[in-house]
Parts: sequence; structure tokens; C-alpha cells
Amino acid sequence: MRQFILSMTLIACAAGAAAANPPLRDVKSIDNAVFDVAVADQIRKNCPEIAPRLIQALSIFRATRAEARALGYTDDEIKAYADSDVEKARMRAKGDAYFKANGVVASDPQSYCALGHKEIEKSSRIGSLLRIK
Repeated sequence: MRQFILSMTLIACAAGAAAANPPLRDVKSIDNAVFDVAVADQIRKNCPEIAPRLIQALSIFRATRAEARALGYTDDEIKAYADSDVEKARMRAKGDAYFKANGVVASDPQSYCALGHKEIEKSSRIGSLLRIK
């Protein structure tokens, strides 16, 4: 009987491990939302004629956190993803590639402005986080 209980416990643990959530970086809707907020933040920091829509950013933050919770992630897992230096570096590299692909030159504020205007005009999620001053 003892062997049976031990076997069932091991099977249950293995099933639980197999059912564990993937890293948050692999949940596209979460990762894309974080990326969009990060890109919008860089645009508004580097373009003097564009300001943030803070209420919209807070709304996306809350919706993204709620989605992660609904998928079974704990607050500690969400915080670890948000605070991870590895994830921040990955997001920065992804952002740099996005900026480069869209003609942004780090030393040219107007190139950030051009991208910001483009995002606002096409009503993208990034654009929804920005407004013209």
C-alpha cells in the first residue's frame, strides 16, 4: 500500500509539472503588451512633442496582469518576469530592432517623433499609449 501511495504521488507530481505554465515571455499576448508599453515609453521619452496616455498605459498594465492571473500565474511569477534583468535586456534588444526597422536613430529625437506619429495615425496599441502635446 505504501508503494502504491508513493507511486501515485510521483505520478501526480509529474502531471503537475507537465501542466505547469510556460514562462510568461512565451505567452505572446502578455509579452506583446509589455513590448508595446516599453516602445511607447521610449518614444515619449525621446520625442519632445509626444506625451504618454498614462490612464491607457495603466489600463493595459491591469488587463495584462489580470490575463496572467487568469492563466494561472501567481503574483510572484508576474513580479519575477517584470523585474527580471534578463527579460529587460531581451525586451531592450527587441525594441532596438523594432526602432531600427522603423528608421529610428537613437541620437535623432525627430526619428522617434516620426515613429510615434505613425503609430498614432494607424491606431496601433503603441499609438493608443501616445498623444501629441
